[in-house]
Amino acid sequence: MITSELLSILKQHQDKSLKFEYSPGKFVGANYHITEVKNITVDAVDCGSGTDFWKETVVQLWESPKEKDKREFMSAYKALAILNKVDRMKSMVREAEIKFEYSNETFHTAQLFVDDYVLDESSLTFKLAVQKTDCKAKETCGVEVADESKAMETTNGCNPASGCC
Repeated sequence: MITSELLSILKQHQDKSLKFEYSPGKFVGANYHITEVKNITVDAVDCGSGTDFWKETVVQLWESPKEKDKREFMSAYKALAILNKVDRMKSMVREAEIKFEYSNETFHTAQLFVDDYVLDESSLTFKLAVQKTDCKAKETCGVEVADESKAMETTNGCNPASGCC
């Protein structure tokens, strides 16, 4: 999901409680706060010497230990107000992918992408997912992709003379 889509969904459902499902059946606690919004620029070189450049918006969620018994979730209205304030201070790139950075005592810190969202009578829930790492230079490195179970095997072993890794 890109930043503009998230902002649009929040705007359409301002009356809803805003929830985040970070793993199937596991939700960020109602005591969460939006503690940081990052405009990230990635300027990368992959293992096949290919270059890439993109932008991301990363929203950090943090659960306040002082509010661990809180049961009422932040509203989409409040989240939108926070993001709009950030946007006035540091413009967000509307076409940038939106990610949520989160961790708790049992879940490692991760940047999670928005996989889907669900609406019910009172809530807007964003379903977050971990994006698996991938080789962006499969062709250059000889990674076979026909058989998913062997997707990370290479025909040339990724040796130093192969032009990858």
